[in-house]
Amino acid sequence: MVAKSKLDFKTVFLSDVHLGTRDSKAAELTKFLKHVHCEKLVLNGDIVDGWQLRRKPFWLDEHTKLVRHILKMMEKKNTEVVYLRGNHDDVLTRFLPILIDKFSLVSEHLHQTARGNYLVVHGDGFDNVTTDHKWVAHLGHLGYAWLLRFNRLYNRWRAWRGQEYFSLSKKVKAKVKSAVSFIGRYETQLQELAKHRGCIGIICGHIHTPENKMIGDIHYLNSGDWVESLTAVVEHWDGRFEVLSYQQFLLQAAASSPAESSQEAPLEDAA
Repeated sequence: MVAKSKLDFKTVFLSDVHLGTRDSKAAELTKFLKHVHCEKLVLNGDIVDGWQLRRKPFWLDEHTKLVRHILKMMEKKNTEVVYLRGNHDDVLTRFLPILIDKFSLVSEHLHQTARGNYLVVHGDGFDNVTTDHKWVAHLGHLGYAWLLRFNRLYNRWRAWRGQEYFSLSKKVKAKVKSAVSFIGRYETQLQELAKHRGCIGIICGHIHTPENKMIGDIHYLNSGDWVESLTAVVEHWDGRFEVLSYQQFLLQAAASSPAESSQEAPLEDAA
C-alpha cells in the first residue's frame, strides 16, 4: 500500500542526471524519488557522466545518496529499474545486456501500455556529431560545461538583485537557428524510428529539452535533464503520460501531505 504522502505513478522516466559533474542536481532528484512511488523506474542514459569522471571528477555525497536510494527502491519497494546506456556513460556498452532480478542494463527498452508499445532510447544514435565525430562531441561537452559555469555566476548576481533563475543554454536552444533545426531533425528521426518499430510512441533524452507532443501519429516524449530543466516523464495509472518538472512536483507533494512537509524543511524552500 502506498503512503498518502507519496505521489503514485506507474512508471517514472529520467535521463541526463550527469552524476560526477558540478551542475548535477542529485539532491533534488533524491528528494523527488523519496516522495514518489512507482512500479518501474527507467534511467534513460547519461545518469553517470563518464566523460567528466575521466577528466576531472566532481563526486559529492549527494551523488552517492542518489545511487543508494535507487538501490533501496529495488530492495525495499520492489521497483523494477531499467538502465539504458547513454553517450556519456558509453563505457557500459561492453557489459550489455545485463538482466538480474529487478534490474536490467540495456541499449533500448520496449515499454508496454494498454494502448500500444513505446520505444525507449537515450537518443544519441540520432546525433551524428556524437556518433561520427566524437572529438567534436567532447569539445561541445567542454563548451557546455563553461556555459553552465558562466550561468552559475550570472545567476548568483541575479539572485543578489532578487531576480529569478535564468537559463542561458535554454535561450540559445530557443533562439539559434541551427539549434532549433537540429532539435527538429532529431525529433523527426526518432518519430520515424518508432513508426518503423511498430510503436505508438517514443521516449528519449540526450538533448536536455523536455517535450510531450504528437509528431504525426507518434507520441514523442523527452524526459529533459537534471542539470537545468529538472524534469521527468511520468506515466499515470490511467495510461496518461506527463512531463513533470521539479517545481510542479514540489507543489503536488506539498498539497498531498501538508502535515509532513511542515515537519521537515518545507518542500517549497528546496526549489
